Amino acid sequence: MSGLPFALRVLSLYAQGTFPMAQSRDDGDLHVIDPKVRGILPLDGFHISRSLARRLRRGEFTATTDTAFEEVVTLCADRDETWINGTLREVYTTAHRLGRAHSVEVWKEGRLVGGSFGISQGGAFFAESMFSRSTDASKAALAWLTARLASRGYALCDTQFLTPHLLSLGGIEITRTDFRARLADALSLDVTFGPAGPLCASQSLLPPPAP
Repeated sequence: MSGLPFALRVLSLYAQGTFPMAQSRDDGDLHVIDPKVRGILPLDGFHISRSLARRLRRGEFTATTDTAFEEVVTLCADRDETWINGTLREVYTTAHRLGRAHSVEVWKEGRLVGGSFGISQGGAFFAESMFSRSTDASKAALAWLTARLASRGYALCDTQFLTPHLLSLGGIEITRTDFRARLADALSLDVTFGPAGPLCASQSLLPPPAP
């Protein structure tokens, strides 16, 4: 199954508080996931580790948005086990063309070394996956992503599940009921992800020094 009507039906799942996944890259079916406990990344509580702070302070990374979307999706799926099958890749590509899916790309010495992508609806962003080819690059991608979301007026960054990696960055778990209440509020917001191109300098992601 493919095409615009099918992609729109899949995208409608996010507004219902659910999301699609495949069991593997070779699984031809999509499964609707509705976990009892949901992971989110508070936009005002992102934690920058000491090692990431050092890299940001040195300007080791630069970042862009929506300049290499399909490559980010490909690299996110480039692992031994992935839930991103061919059908989902088509859905994400269609969503991106419609302006409803976005990526953050992290660069080091001209190479794409990290990134994240997700679905945008109203003031909610559903972060799908991330990858790293350099130490702290995926953390940097999420730092730039949450900064962009906060600056554009988003209210919710969904991470689906809470992994140890996300926990270390300030991620939390909330109940399905709480998530759907927050989602309803976020979907009512009239915000956009913003233009493609370079993102802010890495040093600007760091918190101001204590007085």
